Amino acid sequence: MTLKDVAKLAGVSHQTVSRAINDKGEIDPETRRRVLDAARELNYRPSRFGRGLVRPGAITLGLIVSDVVNPFFPELIAGVIAAAEERGWQVLISSTQDDETREPDLIRTLAAQVDVLVGYLSSPDATLLAAVEGLPLVVLGRPVHEPAFGAVEADVASGVHAAVAHLAARGHRIIGMIDCSGESGQADRRPPFVDAAAAHGLTVPSGAIVDAAQTVDAGDAAFARLRDEHPEVTAIFTFNDMLALGAYRAARRLGVAIPGDCAIVGFDGLPVGELVDPPLTSVHLDKRRMGAIAVEEAARLLAGETPGRAMLPVELAVRGSA
Repeated sequence: MTLKDVAKLAGVSHQTVSRAINDKGEIDPETRRRVLDAARELNYRPSRFGRGLVRPGAITLGLIVSDVVNPFFPELIAGVIAAAEERGWQVLISSTQDDETREPDLIRTLAAQVDVLVGYLSSPDATLLAAVEGLPLVVLGRPVHEPAFGAVEADVASGVHAAVAHLAARGHRIIGMIDCSGESGQADRRPPFVDAAAAHGLTVPSGAIVDAAQTVDAGDAAFARLRDEHPEVTAIFTFNDMLALGAYRAARRLGVAIPGDCAIVGFDGLPVGELVDPPLTSVHLDKRRMGAIAVEEAARLLAGETPGRAMLPVELAVRGSA
């Protein structure tokens, strides 16, 4: 008899069976009794290997990020670990290495080792739902429509509107954007950018929104292209700070003064943005707080509560680049 046999008889997920048999917290007593009765009826015995995957009695949270080298994620990871440790939980961290196709298999692998998953995931909700097989999941950084999932996202729209309003207040009238529209695991920045520009009477020339991957090199190339094709653009909003740093590098190479010739505004509020000259104006997102809220949402799911939709506020940090 397997753990899944017990789950079928008890009418619960196999993760719930694991928590009940290992006497982990945050499970309804009646559910635990039903699981244990089913296990006894089937003469189920958990394997020694399975019992050894985690510390007895502990909750293990699996955290998936797309790239541990990306400076956005260390603060998020630190927030998750700190919040999990306060609850006595363990954290198992893994990365998709920026390859969306790896997500389903990685989720299935982690499902055998953790009680709940938190992830910056790009796959469609339906793909994630098939992969988790009932494992509680909290999705970060983007809207989700699957009612079984918890979610924590940043208030991207208000942040983008604040950035564009700031540029308008500084006298800019023709602006552009370096976007990452191909990043399905991220909240879309382009619609609020276009809406905010229209609301403030700013012009976004045709072709002045350039797509790029989330790398410094891509930001460099995108900035050079924008300057070449649209020299009339006096300010650029970037999808994130990594792209903004690439724009800085291109500006130096091309002899473009920041902000004199072209202002730049990023998104994420990475600490490295304060180290460049001039310091980067950016929409700041509290990554550690996002990690802490994700753990709170994970605890809600483990307790059998209705999945939450948490929205993290952001704020524009005005510095020297715009």
